[in-house]
Amino acid sequence: MYESLIFFSWTIVLIYLILEWKYQQKIIGVFITPLAFLAIALTSIFPGINAKITPLMPALQSNWLTIHVTTCFFGYAAFAVSFGVSILYLIRGRKTGPKEEESKWLPSSAILDEINYKSIVIGFPMLTLGIITGAAWANYAWGTYWSWDPKETWSLITWFVYAAFLHARFTRDWRGKKAAILSIVGFVAVLFTYFGVNYIISGLHSYA
Repeated sequence: MYESLIFFSWTIVLIYLILEWKYQQKIIGVFITPLAFLAIALTSIFPGINAKITPLMPALQSNWLTIHVTTCFFGYAAFAVSFGVSILYLIRGRKTGPKEEESKWLPSSAILDEINYKSIVIGFPMLTLGIITGAAWANYAWGTYWSWDPKETWSLITWFVYAAFLHARFTRDWRGKKAAILSIVGFVAVLFTYFGVNYIISGLHSYA
């Protein structure tokens, strides 16, 4: 958990910097970098996290580790960015009418909606590749591609949420508030997949 939180914070900042460079909207960093900060902070304040690097257990000593974990966490990071942007979108949506002038420091709703979408476009194939490589790794380590382990199940649930987001975008032209809310729901599923499986539901992936 210690190593993964450090890597998670790094990937969040990297994905944010790429999107900030593309869209030149530095204000979104106010809502995204705290997520990276929180990931770092958890390594010190969360009970039970062993704040040091330790040797991997035999099941994790595989070349699949690099591909599987890297792709999953880049997907998680992109979803974290979409979550932060979605929160900013909902704040932006409330500042209408007489307060319109006060919200000029915020990016337009159209730009926020576009960044939310592009973040998920980055994250979804990364998560997909992570699930596929995880299945290959599971077959190597445990002799089966899929065992409905809680981590596998919640990864699939998360995948379906973001698949629904993209499907709604392409077929129903979902934008704005509905897309932002679905993005937030998706990131809640990400957090449960990441933390809930380790600390609430026991399974093959409970490495914390």
